Amino acid sequence: MNGSLLGALCLLLTLAGYYFSKRLYLRRQRVWFAPIIMAPTIILLTVVIFQIPLADYFQFTHWLPALLAPATIAFAVPIYRERALIKRYPLTISVGVLAGLCLGVGSSWLILHFTHMPSELSKSLIVRSVSTPFAIEATSAFGGIPELTAMLVLVTGIMGMLICDPLFKAANIKSSLARGISLGASAHGAGAAKANQIGREEGVIASLTMIFTGIAMVITAPLFALLF
Repeated sequence: MNGSLLGALCLLLTLAGYYFSKRLYLRRQRVWFAPIIMAPTIILLTVVIFQIPLADYFQFTHWLPALLAPATIAFAVPIYRERALIKRYPLTISVGVLAGLCLGVGSSWLILHFTHMPSELSKSLIVRSVSTPFAIEATSAFGGIPELTAMLVLVTGIMGMLICDPLFKAANIKSSLARGISLGASAHGAGAAKANQIGREEGVIASLTMIFTGIAMVITAPLFALLF
């Protein structure tokens, strides 16, 4: 098959996989149907089964990650829209962002300290707890690989979605504010989606926390790089 045609088909497959998984998730509301899990699974299986060369797959799909830049700018919209909520809980959100940032970087450092990881993996792991657009920007301060960082962010978000309910029950966390902040600060976009499934206020708080934690990570990444 012609390389350009195959590349175009891969782009259509990627978009269709995301659209299909999103529609299914809206109907079924099961974790394994979430686009962050199902869409990559569909794409990965297709690439492996049909032995599609990565160069052909990325021929047109490489434009999709480029949309992360305008997506980052678009984060200003929910900040403006929910400014009243920010004014209502400024200290709580600030403490949540600071705690999420320090715990995310600190836990990554502990993993690196007690394991023997390849250099590329260890440098890409540190920013795993913030949303992909911010993580890709911040990982350069540590010498990480953006593509590997994106994958680690994905895994972190999925883990957050899977373990949040048992943790909330075990710790008896019932506050919508606490649930939203913890999900947004630790599991970024996937956590915000899960928080929105729990309740509207949880979803809004998680989205705001995710954005502010990502911004804080980009700003403080050079400092953390010097420390670690």
